[in-house]
Amino acid sequence: MSIKIEIDNGSGFCFGVTTAIQKAEEELAKGGTLYCLGDIVHNGMECERLRQMGLVTIDHEQMAQLHNVKVLLRAHGEPPETYELAKKNNIEIIDATCPVVLQLQKRIKKQYETPLTSHLSPLTSQIVIFGKKGHAEVLGLVGQTHGEAVVIETFDEVKRLDFSRDIYLYSQTTKSLDEFHRIIDYIQQHIAPGAVFKSFDTICRSVANRMPNISQFAARHDLILFVCGHKSSNGKVLFNECRRINANSHLIEGPEEINTQWLEGVQTIGICGATSTPKWLMEQCAEKLKVISEK
Repeated sequence: MSIKIEIDNGSGFCFGVTTAIQKAEEELAKGGTLYCLGDIVHNGMECERLRQMGLVTIDHEQMAQLHNVKVLLRAHGEPPETYELAKKNNIEIIDATCPVVLQLQKRIKKQYETPLTSHLSPLTSQIVIFGKKGHAEVLGLVGQTHGEAVVIETFDEVKRLDFSRDIYLYSQTTKSLDEFHRIIDYIQQHIAPGAVFKSFDTICRSVANRMPNISQFAARHDLILFVCGHKSSNGKVLFNECRRINANSHLIEGPEEINTQWLEGVQTIGICGATSTPKWLMEQCAEKLKVISEK
């Protein structure tokens, strides 16, 4: 059977992830041990590739036991306590925090500290972050406020905010732009007279712009294979968009998960992925499809 296979040009690592992996590879090439705080990217196969090169993934508890070593901070960013720990334990930080995330951390920190240098009490305002609870980036953002920021994960959670107090709304860089605007509209309608509401669109455009692109891509093909690690936050959002446009969409972690039955009656297959999906993995899936279709 003759099947046309296309890999989406817009899929694959975003700028922040690409930079983090490059920094890791450069350090590993020098020799010596390099630790990474958390998975460098939410993709098991890419993590395994770097592990074989010598990258050692650790958590915060393990980092607390280390001294006089090099630790890479991934694109998601870290709260201030991580830097304090590194200083205390004489750990050299290789900082690969995405510039977009770094800028957002600074804005939230400045907003949090503003009431402390004016007549306002911090109790009069709420810093709200639209993001995934427990996500590495969100933990880094909440850390700028000594844990005081309110995290809302979905539109429904906006209803539990205190609308009698000032609200300063930010977003995790990889969240849905449409849902963010729904939250803004709801707050504007419910904020009390006299209370201040300000929203800051901090969603990364290199991720947000993938939504319309991936919609068009999904519509072009009979079958969509979305290649993505199960931990990827933006992967879930992008895959759901694929499935909304094309019901014949399947999420796979790698070529071994391709089901030959999906190919029945199919003439075109589109392969796409998240900002944490390496191009080489999508290419492996395309190769596997070629082998299957030539049988």
